[in-house]
Amino acid sequence: MIEVEIMKENVLRYTLRVNRQNFQKFRFIAAYEGRSVNKVLELYIKQRVTAFESAHGCIKIESLPPK
Repeated sequence: MIEVEIMKENVLRYTLRVNRQNFQKFRFIAAYEGRSVNKVLELYIKQRVTAFESAHGCIKIESLPPK
């Protein structure tokens, strides 16, 4: 489950539930690369959206199903 709170017009705050050991390893990798965990997650999300849209076409936000 992800909790979403609008902070600014295009910035969301979220809560992510994840396995503790995997997150600690992920945090190590982010630090090793000189990035924050948040920036790495943002990068991965952007890459995944780009890959999906390349394969399936542009996602129109207004056509998304309600939560």
